[in-house]
Amino acid sequence: MRLLLNLLWFVLGGLVMGLGWALAGILCAITVVGLPWARSCFVLARFSLWPFGREAISRRELTGRADLGTGPLGLVGNGLWFLLAGWWLAMGHLGSALACFITIIGIPFGIQHIKLALIALAPVGMTVVPKP
Repeated sequence: MRLLLNLLWFVLGGLVMGLGWALAGILCAITVVGLPWARSCFVLARFSLWPFGREAISRRELTGRADLGTGPLGLVGNGLWFLLAGWWLAMGHLGSALACFITIIGIPFGIQHIKLALIALAPVGMTVVPKP
């Protein structure tokens, strides 16, 4: 079932948004200052391409301890991210969600786009893990 959902997702907005995340990652990687965000972008680009069967959670929640991305520095990083790239990725996911909500079959995909839009606002400190 996950494979079928992921294939449908890929066609119904996943490819476009995955490429958007990858483009954001490439732009961040071009600058040395943007390297911490580039890693998050590439992890979330892969997640945006094939989201079913996996979920994005905070690394603090996963490991039980804080690190650079989940502490105060991560908060500053997410603030900068939001101003520079997060808002347009979130808008892309929201636009894709609205397009998916037109049909009954697209509702689960629209919900997934909304989840990804929320992640796009603050991706630093997040990691993707398989769902149990």
